[in-house]
Amino acid sequence: MENRQQKKISRKREEILRSAASAFKRKGYHGTSMGDISDALLMTKGSLYYYFKNKEQILFACHDFSLNKVLENLKSIEESRTPPPEKLRDLIATHITVMIDELQASAMALEFDALSPPLLNKVIEKRDQYEKGFRNVIEEGIKKGFFIECDSKLITFAIMGAINWITKWFHSGRGYSAGEVGDAFAEYFVRGLSAKPRRTMFTMQESDNNFSGG
Repeated sequence: MENRQQKKISRKREEILRSAASAFKRKGYHGTSMGDISDALLMTKGSLYYYFKNKEQILFACHDFSLNKVLENLKSIEESRTPPPEKLRDLIATHITVMIDELQASAMALEFDALSPPLLNKVIEKRDQYEKGFRNVIEEGIKKGFFIECDSKLITFAIMGAINWITKWFHSGRGYSAGEVGDAFAEYFVRGLSAKPRRTMFTMQESDNNFSGG
């Protein structure tokens, strides 16, 4: 268990990550300086260097923080006995919440390719681990008859691509909340994969016409 000093350091590091992620999103990683980050927090650069030795460490920590969140959720889902559709809903909704709410600035969409190879490889390893778990949930749904036959890898890429694009139009406090976006996307994708036929307005009208002899 963290002691009081460790908890204080953890909270401060997270505060720095939130500010840095916001700055990286506005100005780009290369356009943001350590001074920009410290100024936004009303800190001296010396104080900032106490928590992170350079800007690259901050960028890596932003990705690592977000990836740890979704991986923790993935582990919980993998250990649960809920049906695959519910697992997928939870995965999508939580991913979106982490993506646009946890660090307030879409940390998972930041320029991870700006990292040096050792740190980049760590991010890629965790991303691959998460994507594999995501595919496993879809494949479980296919095997158990909940989802239509499909290429789980392509579907995972499609879902991830749609989620990543949210960062282009989402603005906190304007319109939808992160939770509302997460719930809506989760519902749309799970419905789209569902193996159970749905009566849409078109099929209902068609059925009525056939019944009436029209």
